[in-house]
Amino acid sequence: MRFDFTSIMERHGMDAVAVDGLGAIPGMTPDMPKGGFDVIPLWIADMNFPTVPAIPQAIIARAEHPAYGYFFPTPQYFQAIIDWQRTCNGVESLTPDNIGYENGVIGGIVSALNVFCCKGDKVLLHSPTYTGFTWGLEANGYDIIHSPLMLDESGTWRMDLADMERKIADNHIHAAVFCSPFNPCGRVWTRNELEQVMALFQKYDVMVISDEIWSDLTLNGYRHIPTQSISEDARQRTVAMYAPSKTFNLAGLVGSYHIVYNKRIRDQLEKETALSRYNEMNVLSMHALIGAYSQEGHAWLEELRQVLSRNIDYAWRYIQERFQGISAFKPEGTYMLYLDCTGWCTAHDKTIDEVLKAGFDVGLAWQDGRKYGSPCHIRLNLALPLSRVQEAMDRMDRYVFNT
Repeated sequence: MRFDFTSIMERHGMDAVAVDGLGAIPGMTPDMPKGGFDVIPLWIADMNFPTVPAIPQAIIARAEHPAYGYFFPTPQYFQAIIDWQRTCNGVESLTPDNIGYENGVIGGIVSALNVFCCKGDKVLLHSPTYTGFTWGLEANGYDIIHSPLMLDESGTWRMDLADMERKIADNHIHAAVFCSPFNPCGRVWTRNELEQVMALFQKYDVMVISDEIWSDLTLNGYRHIPTQSISEDARQRTVAMYAPSKTFNLAGLVGSYHIVYNKRIRDQLEKETALSRYNEMNVLSMHALIGAYSQEGHAWLEELRQVLSRNIDYAWRYIQERFQGISAFKPEGTYMLYLDCTGWCTAHDKTIDEVLKAGFDVGLAWQDGRKYGSPCHIRLNLALPLSRVQEAMDRMDRYVFNT
């Protein structure tokens, strides 16, 4: 491979919550391991790979100029997004007017809800539910109505359209937060699924905020379909949120963006985000995006997808073959694996707390699925060198599930 996805990157002391945040917030962060075990960061959703060299090169080149004053986003910034969306997602006719800056996806979602809703309104979300959605909506006065995803006979997560329709109608819902690809379950929605759900939203005049931050990270054989591409109605009723942060490990730099085609919504959203003046771009973040969305960034991403697909294949097969009572849907996108431990816990008379603690003790810094609304699940981040994935599976085997 052209890029390095095998070296074990030292992140201690380098501002990494993934390794230095263990034990920082009891009940929220994994515990520190016992002596003799190093930490394998399997929890917070950033990657343990060095990013594409074009990004630090772009940051360094800009940082060498010793003035960092007020600035406007450059034409190169907007063109980088336009070209990226065209190449990766087949998006045509995107213009700079359709693109707006957001500090983060969650803040952008809340701003869009403030445009679409009144405080106290009910908002539809699928469950399991990403924790950022839960915290962001509840802290800002919105009432979440969950429509659970269902596992079909093949073990694939599906939307329950009948349940969604019933809850939309019964609760007079006019806004939904949609996740595509879906975190934490790893579904990449098909065109048919998107057509059905957007037709339902059109029927009940539900405005849609579509979190598509994982759109670049589809795995072998799968491709992201932008929600706004489904129909002209979908294009007009949807605020789509994107960022290079998941794709290129840039969360610490801060910088996301929205795509909005409906001019009225766009004007209202821009006014909402301007009121507090918090939503200001960082000049180095702008140059990082330009570096990420370069030809080298495309090449790096293609290799990353192969690495993540290989990691997912290895871990999923290992779990199927070695951990009786543990089940998991094989992800189609993201780098998260969502383990259902219900069968194993029942068979061994263990609680999910005991399973989590057994992993923490041997350096498995994994994440409690109860935060996502699942009573006996664990979320695993597999965006790390294969050797670390192999070591994690071995520790699960020897110290947790087959002791």
